[in-house]
Amino acid sequence: MTTATPSALTAAVNLLDPTSLLQTFGVVGVAATLFAETGLLVGFFLPGDSLLFLAGIAASPVAQDIVGVRLSLPLLLLVAPLAAIIGAQLGHHLGSRFGRRLFAKPDSRLFKSAHVARAEAYFDRYGPAKAVILARFVPVVRTLLNPVAGVLQMPPGRFLRWNIIGGLLWTDAILLAGYLAAGTLRDTVGAQNIDRYLLPVIALIVLVSLTPLFIEVLRHRRGRRTAEGAAPIDGGHR
Repeated sequence: MTTATPSALTAAVNLLDPTSLLQTFGVVGVAATLFAETGLLVGFFLPGDSLLFLAGIAASPVAQDIVGVRLSLPLLLLVAPLAAIIGAQLGHHLGSRFGRRLFAKPDSRLFKSAHVARAEAYFDRYGPAKAVILARFVPVVRTLLNPVAGVLQMPPGRFLRWNIIGGLLWTDAILLAGYLAAGTLRDTVGAQNIDRYLLPVIALIVLVSLTPLFIEVLRHRRGRRTAEGAAPIDGGHR
C-alpha cells in the first residue's frame, strides 16, 4: 500500500473546492485563502464566502458527518478575521504605493478593468467608511476595493479602523451561520446530500449579508429622487 507524499497531496488540492481546502489544510487553508482573496489582485476567484460557511460547519459537533474534519471554532473566529484584515491592509498598501500603475494591464480572463471601475463606484457612492465595510460582502469588489482605497489616498489609519469592523462582521458572521446551521442541515437533507444543498444555502447567507448594501442603495436612490424633485421648486423661487 502506497501513501501520497505531501507534494502530491498539495498538487491534488482543488483551490476552488472548499471541502478539499478544509480537509487538506484546515484552519491554515482558511487563513491563506482569505488573505489571498482580500490582499492579492489575483485572489478574487477564491471561494471566500463558501469556505467560511463550510468552515463553520467543520467546527460544529456534526463536522465529521458532513466535512470529514473537525476544526476549532474559537481558533477560526480569531484567525479568519485576522487574515482578512491583514490581507485587506496589504491591498491598501499596494494601491497607495503603486497607484494606478497597479491596474495598468490589459483585460484578461482573470483581470477586468470593469471590476476596478465597479470598486471605484462603490467608493464614490458610499464614501470611504461604508464602502470598506459593504465591499466585504460582495465578491470581486472585496478584493479590488482595498487597493482602490489606497490609490484614492484613503489614510491607512482610517482604512484600518473600518477594515477591522468589516473583516470581523464578514468572517465571523458567516462562520457562525455555518456553525449554527450544521445540525439542521444534516438532519434535514442528510450528510450524503449536503453538497447538493450547500451552494443554495451559501447563496442565501450571502443574500442576507447583502441586506445592508440593498438598504443603502435604496436610501441613496430615494435621496437622489428627492433632490431632483426639489430642484425645480427651488428654481421657481429665484
